[in-house]
Amino acid sequence: MTETDARLHRLLGEPLAWLVWRARDRLEAGRPLTGTVILPVATQEQRRAVERLTGRASRSGASLSVSLTEVDRILRDSGVAPGGLAEAVTHLTGPLRDRNRERAELVAAWDAAFASLDAAVDSRDDLAQWRAWLDATGVVRRLVPDPDQARLLLAQVAAVLRRLPSRGIPIGRLAAECCGEAHALDDGRPVGTLVLSAVRALAGLPFASEGSADSRRAAWAAVGVHLDELSSLVLCLGLPGDTRTALGRTLASCHEVGQPTVLTLRQLRRHDEPLRTPRVRICENPVVVAAAADELGARCQPLVCVGGQPSAAGWRLLELLAGGGAEFSYHGDFDWGGIRIAGAVRHRVNWRPWRYDHVAYEAAVSAAHALAPLARLVGDPAATPWQPELAALMRHRNLRIEEELTLDVLLQDLSP
Repeated sequence: MTETDARLHRLLGEPLAWLVWRARDRLEAGRPLTGTVILPVATQEQRRAVERLTGRASRSGASLSVSLTEVDRILRDSGVAPGGLAEAVTHLTGPLRDRNRERAELVAAWDAAFASLDAAVDSRDDLAQWRAWLDATGVVRRLVPDPDQARLLLAQVAAVLRRLPSRGIPIGRLAAECCGEAHALDDGRPVGTLVLSAVRALAGLPFASEGSADSRRAAWAAVGVHLDELSSLVLCLGLPGDTRTALGRTLASCHEVGQPTVLTLRQLRRHDEPLRTPRVRICENPVVVAAAADELGARCQPLVCVGGQPSAAGWRLLELLAGGGAEFSYHGDFDWGGIRIAGAVRHRVNWRPWRYDHVAYEAAVSAAHALAPLARLVGDPAATPWQPELAALMRHRNLRIEEELTLDVLLQDLSP
């Protein structure tokens, strides 16, 4: 140890280590070594060390105040540290960090990490709130605290989102093609966690996952991704079918006896020909199909039930019917969730309202009010581009009408 080292340690040794580190914090933050620092509770040894340094007695009381400007002058004038307190700090504790530069570099690194994702969601209104939610919750940084790792993760998320919504793809294939690993979108994996939250945004659901396997399957299905070909189902009634194909024979046999048909995605993916029927009605809830089968049986007009957010099987069936030239008409729940489902279906196939406008809503409210009190609407309002008056009236009336309350008029329409 040099004489300079020994003198510095005598003046600013262990009892004044707190002072040295306070000064270091200021220097690393880019702040000047001026003003006063305070130690709230000081020991006698710390007080004596300040007295030796400054040459005068410290004030009474529990706290201890030291002028950084005075310490800097003392060190310069004594020749112990010609560069003043800043020189002494670096001599005793090592090279300084530039924390402002480090923060700026970290911000830049995180901006770069999100660049690919921001490019993928740019101009996608359906993902704008989800993107803001990522920043607000910090979920990405909790999953991967390092920006370099986050950049790789978010690039994979972006690649998946560019493919969604899909017209029907297995989740393993989607993961392999976008992420290079078939299990990258599995539950609990970082990419899967982030993409699932975006998928829920696309489906009009809360971004945070409910955690159940059914909710996860339904969310993926809403954007045309299936977890397997047998659990993805769609319900229909009255589709005529044919005698040439396996799917056609299944539909024809059920139509003949007036029974609903439950089709798997596997059956529908193995059918390549369009399904031809001139007009198809679409409903949201299975109870409509059950009631139509009970009351109309084989006389029921072609009816497809999306069952809430359509499954991959539901999308595939609608695609086959659209390919055959079917004209669609749609009915669903008069609530904001039902409106969003209707909008999702309308985005994939063109349909006309089937008692799903403001006139039908007002009539349903009047009829249902006579039977029992109605529940209020919940959630954020949604647009009804097929008829803006419907959304306006629903906001005004603020009453929920489930599809089950309109069964009588729907069954009348479904009869030949």
